[in-house]
Amino acid sequence: MFLSDIEIQEGAYVLCDAHYSHLRPELLEFIKAIHSKQFLPTQLILMGDIFDALFGGIPYTCEENAELVALLNAISLEIEVLYLEGNHDFNLQKIFPKIKVFKISQQPVSCTYQGKKVLLAHGDFGGAFGYRVYVALIRNPLLLFVLKYIDILAKHTILKKIDAYLGKKDDCKEFTGFYEFVQRRLAEKFTCDYFIEGHFHQNKVLSFENFNYINLGAFACNQRYFVVKSLQNKALLEEKIFSLKG
Repeated sequence: MFLSDIEIQEGAYVLCDAHYSHLRPELLEFIKAIHSKQFLPTQLILMGDIFDALFGGIPYTCEENAELVALLNAISLEIEVLYLEGNHDFNLQKIFPKIKVFKISQQPVSCTYQGKKVLLAHGDFGGAFGYRVYVALIRNPLLLFVLKYIDILAKHTILKKIDAYLGKKDDCKEFTGFYEFVQRRLAEKFTCDYFIEGHFHQNKVLSFENFNYINLGAFACNQRYFVVKSLQNKALLEEKIFSLKG
C-alpha cells in the first residue's frame, strides 16, 4: 500500500542506520551541523534506525535521546523532514509532531524525483510470519504501556542492558548472497525506477528488471550519508562522509 506521492528534492540529505546512542555520538554532531546551517540540505530523509532505541510510549528512551530529538524537531520547523520508522525507532509521531513519520505498515513510501518513481523503505517490512507478529506486538500501545512500568520498576536495567548489547554489534558485516536475497524478496513485487532502503547496511547498487535497487550504507559504519543529485549521470545519490574534523 503506497501513500500519495512525495516529491524528493534536489539537494536532500538521506541517511539511515545511525543507531545513535551515547556510545555513538557522531550523529548528534552531524545534526548540529544542519541545525547551525553549516550544512544546508533542502530536505532531510531519515530512513530508520536513526536511534539505537527510541520507542514512543517508553519515556526513558525519549529522555536518553532528548537533545537529538529537540534538534530534529527544530530542523523540521525550517525544512521538510521525512522519517521512515525502523525496527529500533517506532511509534514516533507524537515525539516528532512536525515531521512526516511513516510507520512500517506505510512502507514502502512512494515518491517522485524528476519524473522518476522512487520507493523508500527502512527495509524490515514483510518478512516471515513470526517476525510480522513480533513487529505488531512490539508496537502495540497496550504492551508498551505495560513495558513502561516494568522499565520504571526495574530502574531501566533491561533497557540499559539492551543498550550495552546493541553498542557492541558489528553494523558493517557483508551480507553473502545479497543479490539473490533482494531478488527473491522484492524483484517480482515492485515496479519503479529506484527502490531505496537501509536496514541491511550493505552500501550496494543492484540492477533488476523492474527497478534499480540501492541499499544505503549505514551512518553507524563510517558516518556515510547521501545527497540527492541530478539524474543526468544516473547516480541519483552522491555518497558523503561526515567527519567531526569538518
